[in-house]
Amino acid sequence: EAVKDDRWVRAMDEEIHAIEKNDTWELTTIPPEKKPIGVKWVYKTKYKPTGEVDRFKARLVVKGYKQKAGIDYFEIFAPVARLDTVRMIVSLAANNCWKIHQMDVKSAFLNGFLEEEVYVEQPAGYVRKGQEDKVYRLKKALYGLKQAPRAWYTRIDTYFVEHGFLRCPYEHTLYIKFNPEGDVLIVCLYVDDLIFTGNNPKLISEFREAMISQFEMTDLGLMSYFLGIEVHQLDDGIFISQRKYASDILKKFKMDVAKPMMTPVEEKLKLTKDGTGDFVDATYFRRLVGSLRYLTSTRPDITYGVGLISRFMESPRQSHLQAAKRILRYVQGTQSDGIFYSSSHDNNLVGYTDSDWAGDTIQRRSTSGYAFYLGSGVFSWSSKKQQVVALSTAEAEYMAATSSATQALWLRRMLGFLQHKQDGPTKIFCDSLSAIELTKNPVFHGRSKHIDIKYHFIRELVQEQEIAIDYCRSEDQVADILTKPLKLEMFMKLKKMLGMVKFEDLDLRE
Repeated sequence: EAVKDDRWVRAMDEEIHAIEKNDTWELTTIPPEKKPIGVKWVYKTKYKPTGEVDRFKARLVVKGYKQKAGIDYFEIFAPVARLDTVRMIVSLAANNCWKIHQMDVKSAFLNGFLEEEVYVEQPAGYVRKGQEDKVYRLKKALYGLKQAPRAWYTRIDTYFVEHGFLRCPYEHTLYIKFNPEGDVLIVCLYVDDLIFTGNNPKLISEFREAMISQFEMTDLGLMSYFLGIEVHQLDDGIFISQRKYASDILKKFKMDVAKPMMTPVEEKLKLTKDGTGDFVDATYFRRLVGSLRYLTSTRPDITYGVGLISRFMESPRQSHLQAAKRILRYVQGTQSDGIFYSSSHDNNLVGYTDSDWAGDTIQRRSTSGYAFYLGSGVFSWSSKKQQVVALSTAEAEYMAATSSATQALWLRRMLGFLQHKQDGPTKIFCDSLSAIELTKNPVFHGRSKHIDIKYHFIRELVQEQEIAIDYCRSEDQVADILTKPLKLEMFMKLKKMLGMVKFEDLDLRE
C-alpha cells in the first residue's frame, strides 16, 4: 500500500539515503554460522501542535525480538532525562530570562557504532537486483536493535565529553559547559531530542553549528513542542501544557463532549478493591489510566486522582471506571491548563511535604506527597502510596517528609552542578509539629523506635543543614492536593499555588 503513495515513497527514499550516507551498512555474503535478522518498514505521520500534518516519515526497523542475548547483543541500557530534570531546566531558564532551543537528530540511532557482528536482510522494495542472496552487515546501529539506544548514547556522550562538556553525575543525560567569565551552556538529551539553554547567545550559536556539522540535525529553533509538552516562551516567563494531548485523550475515549467537572476526584471518595458494579474491560481501563498518567507531566492537579485509580488495574469494576471518567470530565473543562514559570530571578529551592493517614482502604497505607519550586511554578512533584503502614498521623507525615528530603537532596546536587548552588539549607514546609519534632530529635524513643531505619535519614540531613523542616498552616500546605480529595474552594486555592493557569489568561507576546 505504501508504494502506491508518492509521499510514503519519498519518505522511504529519504530513510535509505540517510542510512547509506551515514555508512551504516555494507552488502556482503553472510557467514554460514550466522543468521540474518529481518527488517520492516514503520510509517509515522508527524503532526504540528496545531494538529496539522507536518511530514510523512518512514523508518526502517530491525526485528529486534529475534536477536539472541550474548550473540547479537550484550549491554542494552541507555539513560534518558527525567521529566523533573526537563522541568527544572525550564524553570531555571524562566527565572534567568534565558531562551530554550531545540534540535532533533535525524536518524539518531544510525550514528551509534556497533561492537557486535550483526547481519540484516535487505529491506522490502530495496533489494539489489542480481544480489538477492546477499545481506547487509551493520557497521552502525539501526532502529529496533536492542543495543541501538546504548550505542547512540555512547557516541553522543563521547562527543560531548571530548568537546569540553561536563556530564552530570546525578543525571547522565545532562551536560554543562562554562568558562571563567561566567558564560554557561546547559544541554539536556532525551534519546534523539536535544534542548539547550544558557546566558550567552554566541555560545549557543557555536554549539548549534558544531552539532549540525558533526551530526545530521534538524534545527527546530526555540523549544515549542517537546515529548508531547507544548512550550510557550514569553517575555515574562515560560508556560508549559499538554493541550493537544488532553484533547486527543478525550476524543480517544469519547469524552470530548462530556459534561465538565470542577474537581478531578469526588470529595471523601473511597475506592475498594472489590468496588461496585460489574467488571469492566481491563485492557480499556489500563489504556485509559496509562493515557492519564502521561498527562500528569504538566498536570499536578490530577496526579493524586490518577495515582488512586492506578491501584485497580488488575480487576477494574464499574466504580473504578466512573472515578477515571470523572478525571476525564475534569480534564474536559481544563484542557488548556498548564504551569507558568515566571521570570522571578529567585533560584532558591523550596519544598512542601504532606501525607494523609491510612487513606488506602485495602492495605491501610498512607499517601505521601511533595512539591518543589524555584521561585515560581512547581517543577517537581509526587503522589505515592507509602510502602509500610503508619501507626499515627505523625508517623505518616514523618515518612512523607523523609521522601521529600531525599528528593530535595538530589535537586540540590543537580542545581549545584548547574551553577545554581543553594546557599544554606533547603526549606521544606510541613503542617505536622509532631513530625517536625521527630526530624530534629536524634534519640530513638518509644514513638519512633519501630520506624524503618531508612526513614531516619531525614535527621541526618537536618543535622548537616542540607534541609530545614519548617511549619506551615494546613490551609497553606500545597502538597495537600497530592494526597487526598479536597473541597472545591481548597482545591482551587492550592491549584493556583502550584502555579497553574489557563492558556487563555496568558499574555501571548512570544
